[in-house]
Amino acid sequence: MSEVTRAEVCVVACAEAWRGDGEILAAAMGTCSVLGARLARATFEPGLLTTDGGPLLTAEPIPFGAPAGDVEGWLPFRDHLWLVANGRRHVMMGASQLDRYGNQNISAIGDWARPKSQLLGMRGAPGNTRNNPTSYWVPRHSTRVFVERVDVVSGIGWDRGAHEIRRVVTDLAVFDFETPDHRMRLRSVHPGTTVAEVVENTGFELAIPADVPETRLPTAEELRVLREVLDPRGLRDREVRS
Repeated sequence: MSEVTRAEVCVVACAEAWRGDGEILAAAMGTCSVLGARLARATFEPGLLTTDGGPLLTAEPIPFGAPAGDVEGWLPFRDHLWLVANGRRHVMMGASQLDRYGNQNISAIGDWARPKSQLLGMRGAPGNTRNNPTSYWVPRHSTRVFVERVDVVSGIGWDRGAHEIRRVVTDLAVFDFETPDHRMRLRSVHPGTTVAEVVENTGFELAIPADVPETRLPTAEELRVLREVLDPRGLRDREVRS
C-alpha cells in the first residue's frame, strides 16, 4: 500500500467512534465521517445500519455518492425521528463552534439579536444531543471553531444535560470527554501533529494526559476497503489538507 494520507487517518478515527455500537443507525455529515461510518460497518462493526444518504437502508456499505444498490429497508423521515427520539442513532455532526464541554453552534456567529453570520439554524442538533450518542467531525481545526464560549448553543454539551458527547475528530487530533467533569480531553494526535500544535489551535484549556499517543493508522484491509470500494475517487483527500 502507498503512504497513508492524513484524510485516511481521519476516516479511521471517525470509524472508531462507532466501535461497539452494534445495531443502531450511524448518521454522518461530511465526507470523512460518512466514509468512517461505512468503513466501520464494512470491517469491525457489521451490525451498524447505514443509508445511501437518504431514506434507504443499504444492504452493505456503498461507495461515497453511489446509488444504494441492494436495499434492506426504507427509513422515511417520521421513522428516522422515532430513532432519534428513542436513542437508536449515533450521529456525527459538524460544528461551526465547539466549547470544552461539547456545546455546539451551527446557528449563527455573533450576537443572537444581530448576528455577523447566519448559519444553518438549530436543525436537529437539540434532539440529537439530548437523546443520542453524538460525535463531531471538524475538517479544519482552529481557534475559530474551538472557542471558550459558543455564540449560540445548538447542540447541548455535557454541562447542559447531553445524552453522550462521545468523540470529536479533527484534521489534527481526536478528543473525548473521559474526565471527571466531562471536559474535553486530548485523546490522540494524528501522525505529523504535535500536542503543542493542537493547543495553539484550541481556544480553551484542554485536559491533556501525560502521555498522548498517536492516532492509529488504518490496517491494510481498511485501506483496501477505503481506496478500492468506498472511495475510489479519493474524495476524502479533498476535505482534509495533507
